[in-house]
Amino acid sequence: MNKKFSNIFKGDKVIWMVFFFLCIISVIEVFSASSELTYKGGSYLAPMIKHLSILVLGIFLMVVTLNIKCKYFKIATPILLTVSFLTLIWVALAGHSTNGAQRWISLFGIQFQPSEIAKGTMVLATAQILSAMQTNHGADKHAMKYILSVCVFIIPPIMAENLSTAALLCTIIFLMMVIGRVPVQQLSRLVGAVVGIILLVVTAVMTLGEDRGNIDQDKSMTEVVAANGKTTTTEGRRGVFHRFDTWKSRIDKFMNKKEVSPAEIDLDKDAQTAYANIAIASSNFIGKGPGNSVERDFLSQAFSDFIYAIIIEETGIEGAVFVAMLYIILLFRTGRIANRCENNFPAFLAMGLALLLVIQALFNMCVAVGLVPVTGQPLPLISKGGTSTIINCIYIGAILSVSRTAKKNVAEKDADVCGKACATAEKAV
Repeated sequence: MNKKFSNIFKGDKVIWMVFFFLCIISVIEVFSASSELTYKGGSYLAPMIKHLSILVLGIFLMVVTLNIKCKYFKIATPILLTVSFLTLIWVALAGHSTNGAQRWISLFGIQFQPSEIAKGTMVLATAQILSAMQTNHGADKHAMKYILSVCVFIIPPIMAENLSTAALLCTIIFLMMVIGRVPVQQLSRLVGAVVGIILLVVTAVMTLGEDRGNIDQDKSMTEVVAANGKTTTTEGRRGVFHRFDTWKSRIDKFMNKKEVSPAEIDLDKDAQTAYANIAIASSNFIGKGPGNSVERDFLSQAFSDFIYAIIIEETGIEGAVFVAMLYIILLFRTGRIANRCENNFPAFLAMGLALLLVIQALFNMCVAVGLVPVTGQPLPLISKGGTSTIINCIYIGAILSVSRTAKKNVAEKDADVCGKACATAEKAV
């Protein structure tokens, strides 16, 4: 029985512990923060049952993934790249629009975001390119060219509807190239080009966009659902520039932020950030206790984009630090696993996926505490979601698969060392 149980939980035990802690926090906090959904749907259990079902499905796919050998991930790369590109084009032409954001595809009654699949696919492709083009002095000078060639087909379709996801993905790819020892001169030129593009995009947004106040207040968040669980379509789209309004509104709110008294806060205009700040401020460092949040009833995205604010309100600074430490442990533990890998591909893959999860978590936390503009990025493995939860579980499965290979290699090395030592001792005798 114990042997069968251990066969299920293969891979690094620390990663497993971090994953289960995140799942436990997710179940507790999503149940606590889903008051809006329970009110609209008329059921306290329906949102929780849906979340648990998605989480169980994610765990199942994670177990399946961790039992796949790393070499087979390479085979999946061209298939996933093709699927990602086609689905991104599909969502751009005929995807479902929710609150002004056209990000969803409905297939056989199941809705998913192609961008979530594309993120992991780009990490997989980048890891494969970097590993194939490694030399004794780092990555070959042509490695960046191949990576950017793949990015051209994936990132622009994502950027059109989900700028924050595109920015996150670009950050991950850049860090992977740094880890992969791409020549510094090439990285410097890339940084200069990216800065120029950012300035151009910001200029275009501020020029062509319209700050529509609270119209976009709850728009472009994560997997937003209506009371009946279906997405809604907004009218009055303005072609390719329709997302500029949302981006300009967020930039204006962040740049024009000033210290005001609680009485002067306009909750109608700045509802999301205002209630998040109130939730954090009312925690009194020690928290109100799980399930005792007040601001969850006012935050429309308390269960997804602003769940970290609810965690702080209910568990205080200790809970906030504990959650942050889980992601830090995940990153450093994955780094240790990558360091044990004999081959470059599994090492780059594991580090890329860990960076994807941790930096996305950092984005979410910074939004919750008001350090960066609203991005619409969920808190990985904690926020309520559909596609994102399942895909994040698969990422953990891939990291565990790499850890199995790395552990086996270490064991073989130890056996070889012991064998050589025994042979030497026998000869001496």
